[in-house]
Amino acid sequence: MCGRRLRRGRGQRQSNPFHSFGRARPGRAGLVALLLISTATVLAAPLIPTTDGTGWRYNMIEEIGNGLNIPDAKPDADGKIRLPVLYRIGGTENVDGKDLLKFEMHRAGVITNTDLVTVNEHGIFCWARINLDGELVKFDPPQTMIAIPLKKGASWDFNGQAGELKVNQHYDVVDEEDIKVPAGKFHAFRIHGEQTSPSPMTIDRWFASGVGIVKDVTTMRATNGDLLQRISLELVEQPKITDRPEVKSDAAPKQLSVSLAKDWFGKAMTTFSSNTPKIYARWQGQRFRRGAKVKAVWIAENIGEDFPQDYKVDEVSAVAESPTAHGVFTLARPEDGWAPGDYRVEFYVDDVLVDAVKLKIAK
Repeated sequence: MCGRRLRRGRGQRQSNPFHSFGRARPGRAGLVALLLISTATVLAAPLIPTTDGTGWRYNMIEEIGNGLNIPDAKPDADGKIRLPVLYRIGGTENVDGKDLLKFEMHRAGVITNTDLVTVNEHGIFCWARINLDGELVKFDPPQTMIAIPLKKGASWDFNGQAGELKVNQHYDVVDEEDIKVPAGKFHAFRIHGEQTSPSPMTIDRWFASGVGIVKDVTTMRATNGDLLQRISLELVEQPKITDRPEVKSDAAPKQLSVSLAKDWFGKAMTTFSSNTPKIYARWQGQRFRRGAKVKAVWIAENIGEDFPQDYKVDEVSAVAESPTAHGVFTLARPEDGWAPGDYRVEFYVDDVLVDAVKLKIAK
């Protein structure tokens, strides 16, 4: 619910459908009296269910663009990742003396985030988020996700802080339309959002009164327009009370995911010929502190008598500008070619070894 994917660079997925909510158009009635009663009933209805244990099940499709490496991703033959996700109310949490609804996002045995929210006659407000590591990130001011009354042509902004990040978002209610998803056919408001900070992003979502978000598409692109990541969610069934899924204790993804290749966007590999022009070490981070140092050390484990074992060939580093920064380190071929043998590339975050990739240079 809280401002989705508040980040600066190409980043790690945290899918979250309930960023904004709306209210459906009241149905027609044959008599004026019935119309007034019907309208009053709709206006009095809650924007979304708020009973403890209520869950929204979605089908999620994730498309990954060139150069973005997602940890533990298992794409289908068409290159897309498909997973079920559950957004569920898991009680309340008191923050600064205020009781907030806990909306937990469950995905593949992990709670990827928990949004702390209030729902009232003025709209939907997100006060804080608990991230994958259990860190509480407060929104200042509380993020307005829906401002009542909601109608075609309405708009709102969120310009504030999410922890240390400055966030700028603008939302427009662009239309009312019928939409069909696996859960059925709904009359919904279509809401379009644009995020300019901390990273460019567009959000299109469809909200049905009394139900919530029935469809959501979030797209992130590079500055040249290339697709980085697109996450689509479609409601599978009407929201209902559901048991809390089992949460795996060891399912948190790695802080750093790495791969080697012969070019920037090439297929990951671990064996290279001695005349390979460059070897690219690609990395994708999660849960970095701002300003974290990412370092790669190229080591020759065993390349003949002319070099000692575990000889350090080179070292390079970069500074992570966001919690989900990514990058590529390169090592150019020596003039007389790579010495055949066994190598490895060690990756460090703030001088702590977090991963290593072995590779072989063949003649």
